[in-house]
Parts: sequence; structure tokens; C-alpha cells
Amino acid sequence: MDNYPALIVIAPLLAALLAGLAVWIKERLSYPIALMGLAVSTFSAFKVLMQVIDSGTIQYKMAGWTPPMGIEYRIDLLNAMVLLLVSSIAFLNLLASYKSVEIETNDRAGSFYTIYLLFVTGLLGVTATGDLFNLYVLIEITSLTSYAMVALGDRDRGPLASLNYVFIGVIGASFYLLGVGYLYLKTGSLNMLDVANILSGIHGSSTVLVAFILMMIGIWIKMALFPMHVWLPNAYTYSPVAFARIVAPLMTKVMVYVMIRLLITVFGFDYVFETLNLADAVVWLATIAVLAGGVMALSQKNLKKMLTYIIVCEIGYMVGGAWLGNQLGMTGAILHILNDALMTFALFLAVGNMVYKLKTVDLIDLKGLFGKMPWTMAGFVLAAFSIIGVPPTCGFFSKWYLILGAFEAGAYHFAGALIISSLICAVLFFKVFEICFFEPMPEEHGHVDSHSHVIIEEAPVSMLIVSGFVSLSLIVVGLYSGTIVNTIILPFLK
Repeated sequence: MDNYPALIVIAPLLAALLAGLAVWIKERLSYPIALMGLAVSTFSAFKVLMQVIDSGTIQYKMAGWTPPMGIEYRIDLLNAMVLLLVSSIAFLNLLASYKSVEIETNDRAGSFYTIYLLFVTGLLGVTATGDLFNLYVLIEITSLTSYAMVALGDRDRGPLASLNYVFIGVIGASFYLLGVGYLYLKTGSLNMLDVANILSGIHGSSTVLVAFILMMIGIWIKMALFPMHVWLPNAYTYSPVAFARIVAPLMTKVMVYVMIRLLITVFGFDYVFETLNLADAVVWLATIAVLAGGVMALSQKNLKKMLTYIIVCEIGYMVGGAWLGNQLGMTGAILHILNDALMTFALFLAVGNMVYKLKTVDLIDLKGLFGKMPWTMAGFVLAAFSIIGVPPTCGFFSKWYLILGAFEAGAYHFAGALIISSLICAVLFFKVFEICFFEPMPEEHGHVDSHSHVIIEEAPVSMLIVSGFVSLSLIVVGLYSGTIVNTIILPFLK
């Protein structure tokens, strides 16, 4: 029990080493090694969440070194929830990806699993760490592995998308690191709690203000907040499907978590919302992000790229909610981290099934898909309804908290943007439903029997089971939203 916090991160890290070595011995071993590493991580994350709910915050000193000199993993209700979210999605995605990885990676499956595990290790470390510089190092681990993964995707567009991602990612990391440097100059510490205690007495410092602005800009670039989103659509569209299904739901949400961690734990509500008084400007920026993401999604002719712009829209939801400055808004933002990760994962699982069978997800090529892939489309419809915000799916409840928080804060423009974006999402998805249901399937995409009935040609069972499980979880999580809020989110905010 004492070492579960370390096992969450160490298990996939060791699995990455073993999976990499297995490439030189017997490449087929890489997959079970990767699966076992993520299974251990998911189990450890679950046990840690239960322990935090029962006993409170866990402070784990890495190698026994006491903070602030040593690196501390400090796990409370917020990051315990995010740790379980990251590890479980990574595990489920790997279960569903075995066949597609073999096809997409061109005999480089062992390398894919190694990089995949390092990416997950970085995300878990970012979520667990209580050290500002260690956070930077782990963000860079996730970024470096992301660059490699994107480059492994589409032969023509993948390398260019990866290069663009590298340039913008380095700029974002540099802003964050420079902000950490300014904080270190002023406080002499990198431990989050230690820095927070020191900052409480120097709120008027211009150095702290510069540090805060630099760190926020860096994190906003990493999470792709509009207009700093330009790296995201191509990077997610042209990466391998098995990687897109994990980077799309997790990368931006973990960066939103980092932003909330900095706001609450490091700088504090009083400094952010009273001393600086920047909330109105950021909520307006989030409002523009919500509307811009929806409008850009309307012009897309590729389903995968359309979903990437919906992600840009959803990032605006969470940033705006966190910056409303009230409990309802922050509750909605944190709940939406969980909900949006599950919704996006469900959508990209369905898209992965489509790519596996059709090799393309251009909207024009999806005609008649309800007849050819009914189970995949059922999961897609559930996920789409959740993105739109149809009850009792989980997307409705986080949007409800966000709208209530916006009204309480007097941010009616943000509430209006949330409602408009839901309508835009309804238009987008019903356009997809119309193409997939009413328009006849092209001959090259399906076989028709002698009675002119489309023959069902679904994705492999492993992919369908995971897709169905995640899609149904959107309803389950929605029904238990009140329990999640009362058990995890509100006790954390208090």
C-alpha cells in the first residue's frame, strides 16, 4: 500500500524498458509486457484513489528525500481521480489497439508500444508530481514521445504535422520553464506547497506576476487553447489511430489539470482572483475559444479533423469554468476533465473502428455506415449525444455546472457560448448521422447480397467490446455525477 503512488508511474516506465528490450529478443512479447505494465498502473491508481477518499492526501517522498530538497508525489482527491482516468484509458486503448497497431506501424509494433508507455508514464508523472521543475521534465517526456508518435502516422502529412508540433511545443515548454525560473529566483524552492507558502506573503511582487503569466501562457499553448491551438488539428488527425485515441482524450485534459493545480495549489485563489483580477479577460478568451472551435469544426470534411476542432471547443469549456472564480464553475471544469476525456475516447474508438474497415473517415466515404457497422455507430451516437449534452449522458451534467457557474459569476456571454456550441455540435453530428444512415453506401465500401441488403462488416470483437464499454460508461458516469461531485470534487475544493 505504501508504494502504490510510485508504482503508478514506475510500472509503465519499467514496462517501456522491457518492451524495448523485447524487440531485440521476440517482438511479440512487447504487447503483453505493455499490457501488464498498464494493468499494474491502473490497479495502483484505483487503490490510491480509494486510500485518498478514506484517509486524505498522500505525500510520497521519492527515494526517501524530504521536500523541498527532494521530489514529492503529493496525491489528493483531484489528481487521484485524474491518475485513474489516465491509466485506465491507456490500458483500455491498448486492449483495443492490438490489430490496428500491427497494420499501422509496418512491423514496428515493439517500438510503438515502447513510445506509447513512455507517453503514458509522462502523463502520470505530470499528474502525480508535487515539484514544479519535475513537472516540466515530465511534460517534455510526453511531448517528445508525442512528436515521435505523430511522425509515425500518415506518411505524407505526419512528419510535417510533427515538425509543426515540435516548434510550437518547444515554445510552450520554454514559457513554462522561464516562469518556473522566475519563481525559483523569488522563492528559492521548487516544491509546490513550499512555493505556495512563500508566495502567500509576497503577492505584490512583479516577479511573481511575470512568473504567473509565463507559466499560464506555456500551459495554454500545451493544452491548445485558441488561438494557440494551431498545432493540434493536424497532429491528432495524422497520427496513428491507436495513438490518436489516447492523445486526444488525455493530453489536453492533463494540461487543464496542471492549470487548475497551479491556480489552486501554487498561486492560490486569493492571488489569482483578487490580486490579479484577470478572470474576466480569460473567460472572454475561453468564450471565443468555444465559439471558434465550433465554427472551425463546421467547415471540416474529414470526421477525424472535425473532432479535433471539437476538442479545441471543449478546452474553452474547462478554461472558462476554472476562471469563473466560483465553486460551481470550478466544479464543472473538473467534472468536465473526466467527462470530456471519456467522451473523446469513445468518439475516437469509434473512428478507429471506421478507419480499420474503411481506411478513411472523409465524410463522403461514410455513406451507409449504419448498415455496415451498426455496433460501431451505436457507440458513436452515444458519445455524440454526450458531447452535445443530452441527459442522462455525462456531458450534460458538467455543462450544467458550467452554465450555473457562468450565471452566478455574471458571465452571460460564456453561458451563451456553451449553449451555442452545443447547438453547433448537434448540427455537426446530425450531419454525420444523415450521411451514415440515409445515403446509400458506395459499392467499394461494402458488399450487398442478392436482396440488396448491406452485409455487416464490423471491426474486430476486441475493438467493439472496448468501444461499447466506454460508450455505456458515459451514461453510468452521468448517473453517478452527483456522487463524483460530492465524494471527490467538493471535498477537494474545500
